[in-house]
Amino acid sequence: MASLLYQTIEGLSREKGIDPQIVVSAVEDAIVVATRKYYKSQENLRAELDKESGAIRAFAVKTVVETPEQVEDPNLQITLEEAKKVDASVEVGGEVRFYKATDVLGRIAAQLAKQVIFQKVREAERDTVYNEYIGRVGEIVTATMKRTEGPDAIFEVGKTEARMPRKEQSRLESFAMGERVKVVIARVEKGSKGPQVVISRAAPELVQHLFQTEVPEIYDGTVVIRAIAREAGERTKIAVMSKDKDVDSVGACVGMKGMRVQSIIRELRGEKIDIIEWHDDPVTFAEKALQPAKVSRVSVLDAGEKHLEVIVDDSQLSLAIGKKGQNVRLAAKLLGWKIDIKSEEEKRQEVEQQMQALVGTANTPLDRVEGLGEGIIEKLIEAGVTTVEALADMTPEQLEAINGIGPKTVEKISIAVNNYFSSLETGEVAAEEVAVEEPAAGEGAALGEESSTLEEAGDSPATEVEARTDEAAASETPALEETAEPEEPQAEDSAPEK
Repeated sequence: MASLLYQTIEGLSREKGIDPQIVVSAVEDAIVVATRKYYKSQENLRAELDKESGAIRAFAVKTVVETPEQVEDPNLQITLEEAKKVDASVEVGGEVRFYKATDVLGRIAAQLAKQVIFQKVREAERDTVYNEYIGRVGEIVTATMKRTEGPDAIFEVGKTEARMPRKEQSRLESFAMGERVKVVIARVEKGSKGPQVVISRAAPELVQHLFQTEVPEIYDGTVVIRAIAREAGERTKIAVMSKDKDVDSVGACVGMKGMRVQSIIRELRGEKIDIIEWHDDPVTFAEKALQPAKVSRVSVLDAGEKHLEVIVDDSQLSLAIGKKGQNVRLAAKLLGWKIDIKSEEEKRQEVEQQMQALVGTANTPLDRVEGLGEGIIEKLIEAGVTTVEALADMTPEQLEAINGIGPKTVEKISIAVNNYFSSLETGEVAAEEVAVEEPAAGEGAALGEESSTLEEAGDSPATEVEARTDEAAASETPALEETAEPEEPQAEDSAPEK
């Protein structure tokens, strides 16, 4: 029959949830510490608890060597000859025990032993708590409210106290003493005071567990929860998918007259829940994730970086963004994509700015315009007008304000600029006419024969057109140059100096 001491050790082990052998080892270590302190010995001391009698014996252990020359430390080693006097059956390499009296240890040694036992048991208890809960992270358990410590709430989970920080609580919830609630084991922290179990009511796993409890289709695997995005106390978006084409995933979660989802909302103290059908296509999924806002169109900006652009009507912009950006933030978290939301007006202005930027990149020098004399170009450059585009944007009044340019010169500049842009348009039309389909084989042969005939004649229609064009240009250019050479009278543009 076990001694009274060992029965006490077993009761303590059951209460603390630790192995009885750990407590026995703690008692033996405590006796060793107390014995060493009393005898002030450097020997290799050990202790042993007899389960039947409850007696604790302390003894010094020495290793047996063959000759005195091999003894390096008398406190740890003994010769074979001396060891035979204590135990006749001992051999070289064995150990010999020298028992120490423990009934003389006294009150101080006993107090020291008590402290060692408490410390060892407390460390064993901490290790037991850590090993038990480190593998249960993410599990749903029932906790009982015990007390509050500042912003944190302390709950009792099994035989352990768990802490719920303020950020792990929902702002809609408050707990009464002794209230039982479902919580998620968020993590297990190691601290100076031992491991601390941290629980949460704000984790998405809690919503997932509640849906599994309330919706049989989710429990049996017919409907699958693909993603959850949650801001505790505000709103939750949950994406579901049905494996059976005859089962409506959203309808199964909502329940008849909303009974299933209303039960979950009550458990979460009124938190809003959006149930969305899952889609593999991010464009379609984004349109549904941004509900209740109506989306005009969605475009993928960068598939590698997972970047979407969403365009909504001007009246839907605030609804799509949500209060403090909550709706789009939850949608982005649900999709795992970055979402940029713009209204139709913002998108139109952006496109206009891009077009203006493209137009503004053209910088054609003034000498490309035929009909502007060198004198006019110099005056325009002195006034800060260096490109054809800038000249085309100026009004006649602005041109007349330039020193040395009068109404006739303004008219001449206008004609030259119009002719320049007309020539650009003519060139574009000609390029479009050239880009025609290739003729058929028979037509190509006929054209080839006709072109060869023209070459033999030594004079082609194209050559005649070019000659006439050159003659017309030669006859018109001098006229322009002659009108541009004489300068305007000084009295016409500005008053003479007095």
